[in-house]
Amino acid sequence: MREWTGRTATALQRALRESNETFAATLGLSPRAVAKWHAEPDSRPRHETQQLLDRVLERLSAAERTRFTMELEPQESNKQPPTTPDSGHALRVAIAVVVNDGNVLMVQRREDNGSTSWQFPAGMIKPRASAETTAIRETLSETGVHCRVTRHLGSRLHPITQVYCEYLLCEYLVGEAQNMDAVENVSVIWAPSDRLTRFIPAETVFPPILDALEVRNSERTDT
Repeated sequence: MREWTGRTATALQRALRESNETFAATLGLSPRAVAKWHAEPDSRPRHETQQLLDRVLERLSAAERTRFTMELEPQESNKQPPTTPDSGHALRVAIAVVVNDGNVLMVQRREDNGSTSWQFPAGMIKPRASAETTAIRETLSETGVHCRVTRHLGSRLHPITQVYCEYLLCEYLVGEAQNMDAVENVSVIWAPSDRLTRFIPAETVFPPILDALEVRNSERTDT
């Protein structure tokens, strides 16, 4: 590494698959320092910390080094989203990651094969509509929860559905979570955000979602 930033330091953390607390312990730092890298990706760690990161990088296994290299690749948001064959419009989905204290809003969706899966509230972005408006509208339509968008987490082609997804971090405002679409969904719950991977396999979760939830949980425990 030429010089470490908050972004590359958290890429190393994800390559190691460590939480804020364990990564901080690996470096001999406080979890607050790691949380700051997530919140300020362009920040520059101190010279002493840069040396600590260099040492951890040197000790990576082959698999960890491969994951680190993949984490450093440009965000898939630079890729062009697929288009619908009949309209020519880019096919995009807005996904709302709605947080309330230490919980995240989840819907249990019915699949075509008769099974179910846990997902975030989501909806197709119509032509000339914004991802933010779609996320807010679909969350209310599916769950009865009013929310506001606080941050755009990034975009990618979903590894399973191959649909182009826009991820929005949202804050709960008001409303009781309930299943407002019994045809599409089985249930709606507030799930503990630190147990998200019990509902969605870790390998399919968009990494910035886990980063954002870890930062919020760290901020809650520090206050």
